[in-house]
Amino acid sequence: MLFAVTGSPPYDAPIEDVLAYYAANRDAVAIESGLVALYLPLLLVFLTGLHGLVERRGGAGTDWSRLSLAAGATLSAIFVLVNVLQIGLALSADGLAEPTPAFGLIWQIHAAAYALALPMLGTTCIGSALATHASGLTPAWQRLLGLVGGSLLLVAGVGNLAIADGSPLIFVGLLGFVAWLVWVLVTGVRLVRS
Repeated sequence: MLFAVTGSPPYDAPIEDVLAYYAANRDAVAIESGLVALYLPLLLVFLTGLHGLVERRGGAGTDWSRLSLAAGATLSAIFVLVNVLQIGLALSADGLAEPTPAFGLIWQIHAAAYALALPMLGTTCIGSALATHASGLTPAWQRLLGLVGGSLLLVAGVGNLAIADGSPLIFVGLLGFVAWLVWVLVTGVRLVRS
């Protein structure tokens, strides 16, 4: 959301626009990267705790929670790469008068890594939704929400080359991401209450 507010360029934007954005928005990149450093460990704590809870409730859904945990760990590694590249873009943009081939390559790798994160998040979402439902932690509508959100992320992830090239298919993934956030919030509240 922070990047949307600051006018972050889409992946198919001219590289000159990308350079101008990163040169003008170092603070936004710093804030967003700091948030990633906070939410990735929290995601892993949530998934690890969820796996433990599923195991303690008799083991139904344990395989799904393992899948979710593995996908979440992979997602974390990919998001670290995405954000390291963003920091590199912001740092290098400060000293460039015009884009270099190396700057363009970093932008393309950043786009590709982000596109690859979508199916990992989709797998995390689906695995978590199936694990919590199988163990009796969540009702059927929450499973459906998780499956729909995760499926949208997987569909977008299949088109990762197109997304990295600037395709509007990214909005399918963003819709799935919103469903995932709703699922996490609703499930988190339910787990805290129980």
